[in-house]
Amino acid sequence: MRQVPGEPPAVKLACRNLWKIYGPRAADFAASGRLGAGERAEVRRQLHREGHLAAVIDASFEVRVGEIFVIMGLSGSGKSTIVRCLSRLVEPTAGHVLLDGVDLLQANARQLIELRRHAMGMVFQNFGLLPHLTVLDNVAFPLRIQGKTAAERQARARDMIQLVGLEGREGAYPHQLSGGQQQRVGIARSLAVGPGLWFLDEPFSALDPLIRRQMQDEFLRLQRLLQKTIVFITHDIVEAFRLADRIAIMREGEIIQIGRPADIVLKPADDYVAAFTEDVPLLRAISAGDIMEPAPGPQVEGRPAATVAAATSLEELVPLLAAGTPAFAVVGEDGRPLGIVPAAAALAVLARERARRRPQ
Repeated sequence: MRQVPGEPPAVKLACRNLWKIYGPRAADFAASGRLGAGERAEVRRQLHREGHLAAVIDASFEVRVGEIFVIMGLSGSGKSTIVRCLSRLVEPTAGHVLLDGVDLLQANARQLIELRRHAMGMVFQNFGLLPHLTVLDNVAFPLRIQGKTAAERQARARDMIQLVGLEGREGAYPHQLSGGQQQRVGIARSLAVGPGLWFLDEPFSALDPLIRRQMQDEFLRLQRLLQKTIVFITHDIVEAFRLADRIAIMREGEIIQIGRPADIVLKPADDYVAAFTEDVPLLRAISAGDIMEPAPGPQVEGRPAATVAAATSLEELVPLLAAGTPAFAVVGEDGRPLGIVPAAAALAVLARERARRRPQ
């Protein structure tokens, strides 16, 4: 769901001032009110002096319906901790997590079980397949927990297996599958319950580069079909830019910047973000929709503009720019005009990319 101008989708998940503190008196520290007092750096220093570690610091963001929201950072940045706090696999120290407006931190154990069975899907780096069960039975397992009949479980599991391209392997066991196939089983299993919210914590990082790319393609195909609301964790900036509608970049427990991929790479919040994104090729990361301007029609100084989709990368526009195309009229998937990209705007990004690649 690449964002285009217009009314933003409804909020599915909202995280408000979330903290996760490890230490002997973390709850007492939170109850004292000191977390909301003073600068974050000073609060961090106070925590450290008292023998505590702040893994997530005052995190706030919203995830919209149908959006792929990527949280990324280096190892130890807090990205995996935050997704476990969102699902309450790890208990937050303070803050609020609202799913469809309901605070998950107020849910009791029974309510949490029901939410995980019906409303949430989870996929982790460790595939977590049950080795003694076939592909079919692994995918059907959460439906068994839900109390579905054998016929219902098998029918739904077969549908999910077909969806992820593993038909014909229903009777295979995990050890008979490649890493990519095992991850497809994990994805099918998480989708079997029909979750409205999908958490994926570095799901492809254990795969070799070629299989990883294929799984990213598969993931995007599934998202076009299913339009899930997704929180995706990764440490790979290229993966983040390829998959995300919006990205949150974390450093040492704090969210440093949130924005569309184009916003992150064109307007980094600080030197850390700029360094983090320096290997991202601008011409591939930025689309026509990212830099378009409002325009009354597909004419530029009397000459017609070429018509391109909003998702067209600037790399694809280079041959047209070389041929002298004065501008690009940008249209949505339904063909509706959205705006226009003057050649000068696209050439400015091209010049910026050349400057980034120039030897220092």
